[in-house]
Amino acid sequence: MPATDAARRSRSVVVFDLGGVLLNWDPRHLYRKLFAGDDEAMEAFLRDVCTEEWNECQDAGRTFADAAAELLPIHADKAHLIHAFGARFDEMVPGAIDGTVDLVRELKRNRVPVYALTNWSAETFPSQRARFDFLAEFDGIVVSGEEGVIKPDVRIFRILLDRYSIDPHAAVFIDDNPANARAAAALGIHGIHFRSPALLRRELEALGLL
Repeated sequence: MPATDAARRSRSVVVFDLGGVLLNWDPRHLYRKLFAGDDEAMEAFLRDVCTEEWNECQDAGRTFADAAAELLPIHADKAHLIHAFGARFDEMVPGAIDGTVDLVRELKRNRVPVYALTNWSAETFPSQRARFDFLAEFDGIVVSGEEGVIKPDVRIFRILLDRYSIDPHAAVFIDDNPANARAAAALGIHGIHFRSPALLRRELEALGLL
């Protein structure tokens, strides 16, 4: 949605999602190796066993030990695949999305405060901090697994706003999930559905932030 002149003047803080926006997270990066190229079997496993909903419970604070314990009585023959989700999680993130990282650094050079709000397990996020130096450039990061609540629940947005004293009407939030961008917008934040670094650059330029 095009920004009004008032919005261009007022937006002065940018909040980024991480997975799918700044970090190239996808469980398929790992499971293609484990399924030896059998994409049909891999997709069935991710659809029926280690599902998106199952993983979201880890993002909301459940441990991977408890997550595996839920599945093993039903899928004992897939134990090694289930345990791999937590044990080899870093292989799901082969690298950063460099074009978006460049935008974070450009915003920092322009003295725009930048924050991150991510749905991520408290167990697997510390290794990402250690791997990706640019994460240290954020003025603050809220991790759902540490808070016990995930996007699009408005409570996690309020945690971010309250913790860092951010005026929602001064903030822009970027997420690859449009439902999360809409949830932010409901609080007065300017929500952007991320599709590519090039399109994001245009939207930030339209807001006068680049």
